[in-house]
Amino acid sequence: IVRDLSGELGKQIELEMHGADTELDRQVLDLIKDPLTHMVRNSADHGLETPAERLAAGKGEQGTIRLSAYHEGGHIIICIADNGRGLNTERIKAKALQNGLVSEAELEKMTEAQIHKFIFAPGFSTAATVTSVSGRGVGMDVVRTNIDQIGGTIDIKSIAGEGSSVTIKIPLTLAIVSALIVEAAGDRFAIPQLSVVELVRARANSEHRIERIKDTAVLRLRNKLLPLMHLKKLLKIDDGSSSDPENGFIVVTQVGSQTFGIVVDGVFHTEEIVVKPMSTKLRHIDMFSGNTILGDGAVIMIIDPNGIAKALGASGSSAHEMADEASAAHALGGEQLTSLLVFRAGSSQPKAVPLGLVTR
Repeated sequence: IVRDLSGELGKQIELEMHGADTELDRQVLDLIKDPLTHMVRNSADHGLETPAERLAAGKGEQGTIRLSAYHEGGHIIICIADNGRGLNTERIKAKALQNGLVSEAELEKMTEAQIHKFIFAPGFSTAATVTSVSGRGVGMDVVRTNIDQIGGTIDIKSIAGEGSSVTIKIPLTLAIVSALIVEAAGDRFAIPQLSVVELVRARANSEHRIERIKDTAVLRLRNKLLPLMHLKKLLKIDDGSSSDPENGFIVVTQVGSQTFGIVVDGVFHTEEIVVKPMSTKLRHIDMFSGNTILGDGAVIMIIDPNGIAKALGASGSSAHEMADEASAAHALGGEQLTSLLVFRAGSSQPKAVPLGLVTR
């Protein structure tokens, strides 16, 4: 397409591709094939200037369109960028007014980024003449609809004279991910393996043990304290079955800079699962990113570690701080660690004596 367009439009265009090894489900590919084609054509037609204009603007004659794709936290990000002239904000304003999308007063208050979003409005085109490439007003609105269908988002950034970039964020909802199948309160759930750091079996007397700070459970793992979340309590499906709080399977999960443990009743195996998007009625639930059908026909929910991190941020920040303080104190006094016997005598204030001095 780029080669054809550069001939047709008389421009010199170079196409760069990054992240060609990023895999996507075929259903998603079918839905974003047209939008991607459209964006590349847009960049070539609207974005990049002719060699003469580029030279006048002090740029190299050859324009570049960069197409890149990568994974990021349960999403695939696809970015189409060009180093052309950027979006024409004034023309978009005029067109938005002309099409009755906005009033003068509203326009005054809008930022450039908000104005640029108008190009996603149905029937919106800033091309002055209709050509075989553009100006038919069927464009970014169709692109947006297609991306919405698969639960994705699309965003545009533009700097006048320097170029623009369109970022499409598609949830891995139709992709195949490797997941850990766990059990909580008799139900199975999948946790995407991208965010799982390790699995720990906590036992009361081992080095990996569950401790309590005030009333919050934390896991001591290699001298670090990690906040813990019980999956069944989080999902409010506690069946009242008494699970031993001291012994449990803990999925150590990392989201961004946050590391925490998710306590589950059992761990089965890892499996490659095809993720189905959540239905629109359930999209507001942060805890789940989708659902899948296992080999035995069971439909299970896929846990979204980001949602759990959010819930943890709301309830577990105190545990975090205390755990960090404890770790810091531990690190500071690394040399002078002393075991103490703490007792009460006389007053209600506790007293301590170094355990080394106690014979029995």
